[in-house]
Amino acid sequence: MRRKASLILLALAVFFTALSPLLRWYAFPRLAKVPADQYQDMVLEAKNATLLDYGTMQAKKVAKVTIVQTLKGNVGASERIERTAGRDVVVWDSLSYVQGPDGKMVSKLPERYIFDAHSQDPVHATGESVDGDAVTREGIEFKWPFRTEKRDYEYFDAQTRTSAPIHYKNTQTFRGVKVYYFEQTIPWTKVTFPKIMPVQGITPESVAKTGTTRWYTTVRRFWVEPVTGAPVYGEEIHKEELRGGTLLGDRDKVTAFSGHVKMREDYIEHTVDLVKSNRTLILLLTSYLPWGFLVLGVALLALSLYLEARGRRPGDAARAPAADPEPVSA
Repeated sequence: MRRKASLILLALAVFFTALSPLLRWYAFPRLAKVPADQYQDMVLEAKNATLLDYGTMQAKKVAKVTIVQTLKGNVGASERIERTAGRDVVVWDSLSYVQGPDGKMVSKLPERYIFDAHSQDPVHATGESVDGDAVTREGIEFKWPFRTEKRDYEYFDAQTRTSAPIHYKNTQTFRGVKVYYFEQTIPWTKVTFPKIMPVQGITPESVAKTGTTRWYTTVRRFWVEPVTGAPVYGEEIHKEELRGGTLLGDRDKVTAFSGHVKMREDYIEHTVDLVKSNRTLILLLTSYLPWGFLVLGVALLALSLYLEARGRRPGDAARAPAADPEPVSA
């Protein structure tokens, strides 16, 4: 009975020991992915900002500028692209909607972002765009890869339609969560006007005829939870200017927007709670279960060897009965 039990324990030890690396190196890369139907929204604010009044073409201080960002997974589009791409694909239709203190629109920037559900690498397909213009992204946007590393990444900037390095700076603790702090600086760059302008009757084409151009710079900061690759907090020091042309009269430039954009407090709390929950699920596949199965396998192996050793102990087996003495001939 002991020998049979030791063989069963040995088989279980081999099973759990083999399952440990399979979970980490085989199952995790295939199971961990961004869901195709994900939806999230976020509200950011720039308090005491500078905003251009297009009616008077004068920059003025305002109490607050609000930016509402939404990301909506387009399941139908992702399924169509998957049929030709041969991999799991996520399509995010995003919108960054900026409104002034009076609630009126300042600008809006729609995007379609297509990427690999597992690695977050961009997938180039029809429909990839910013404000209706086709783009070819390089690097990441919105989300870092699972198991984010302490290194620089290429990050796509929607205003300039180009990618630039976003630098790993240090490791910090944010609201009780260990995070990697990244920072990217986009220098002053000439950018296109939005397709939809805040004043009715004004179009990018009509502004272009005046010779006025739009320029932009930002310092972009993210605090990223490395296990999930999800930012728990982000902010930008954002500036826009209009330069030259007859639209500005005798002025060389005027500030269109300037402000320190930060996530609103209620969205910070919600994001941190969500990331903590997702972090636990990923750690189950990458740490808790693999290490737990490995320890369990070693323990079962030790118990199997112990039972086998006890079964082979001298003196435990029943001794054979002594043979009857042979009769002695007279």
